[in-house]
Amino acid sequence: MSPMSDSTRRQFLFTAGTLAAFAVSARAGQPGAPSGGAGQPAAGKPVEKIPLERRKFGKTDMEVTVLGFGGAEIGYRKTDQDIIDRLLNSALDAGLNVIDTAECYAGSEESIGKAVASRRSEYHLFTKVGHMEQGEAGWTAASIEKSIERSLQRLKTDRVDLVQLHSCSLDTLKKGECIEALEKAKKAGKTRYIGYSGDSDAALWAVESGRFDSLQTSCSYADQEAIELTLPKAKERQMGVVIKRPIANAVWRQDEQPKDGYTVDYWKRSQKLAYDFTKGEARQDNGPDGAAGIALRFTLAVPGVSVAIVGTSNPDRWRQNAQMLKAGGPLPREKFEAIRARWKEAAEPGWHGLT
Repeated sequence: MSPMSDSTRRQFLFTAGTLAAFAVSARAGQPGAPSGGAGQPAAGKPVEKIPLERRKFGKTDMEVTVLGFGGAEIGYRKTDQDIIDRLLNSALDAGLNVIDTAECYAGSEESIGKAVASRRSEYHLFTKVGHMEQGEAGWTAASIEKSIERSLQRLKTDRVDLVQLHSCSLDTLKKGECIEALEKAKKAGKTRYIGYSGDSDAALWAVESGRFDSLQTSCSYADQEAIELTLPKAKERQMGVVIKRPIANAVWRQDEQPKDGYTVDYWKRSQKLAYDFTKGEARQDNGPDGAAGIALRFTLAVPGVSVAIVGTSNPDRWRQNAQMLKAGGPLPREKFEAIRARWKEAAEPGWHGLT
């Protein structure tokens, strides 16, 4: 997602609590995982790992669990460092192996570095660039190079596993300077892989360019454009696929239309789609067949998806989420197709992917 305006950020903070029902998962020391830390588990009683499905991340050497941790919320909510320490260390103990953040997530990179840099060999680390300066200045090679160096310092590591362009426009992509900057960083060993994070036509161009190892894009029951537009081509090209906003910001929990902009479009879409799992008692059901469970299981059932990233600032939440997925298992094909059919029936032409 792009950096948030003040009003958008307020809406993000309002809805961030709803995201706490679905956090993070899985872990592994895997081939190609970077070194650079002692790899010691958090102190205290050993934590039982909850097995979750793992998927190959495109043509890379990474194998990722289907849930990853998204670092936007801990940054924008200005979560206390001791809570972040507990959150990330307990998640790593239990199995987390993907952490995704961005240089513009308001302190997220610094907090992650402080919390788990000493365990760097235990997780794959993704970040994003493009907003170190305002506007087009952020997409110059010089700005991107400085941004990557700053991210490495903040994250307390000598390299990340993936650097992604953060929702730059189609015109900016076509100029090529920002892509060349990532390719240079990859050759220099500052990142092992490069990707694009964004939606719709720009995401399609990025996939078809053949220059990226991965795509990060929005996809959920309320945001299905990518299922036909970009994900089949990404799968064909064996790209790793990260899904952002995989539960449409849990907008089913809001009785009235949000006043700020970040989630209002998803809320309107959800109201029109009127899926059974977003109504009545299902809205508050945290089990695999409640709104959260079905929404997340739907996104993970989309062909080509590698990992869905969700955020939380509740350090105890992730185990519940992992258990929910383990208990529910893959979404039945007939349920998946019913959700798709309703989208095709009710979706409006302007319902594009939301960054």
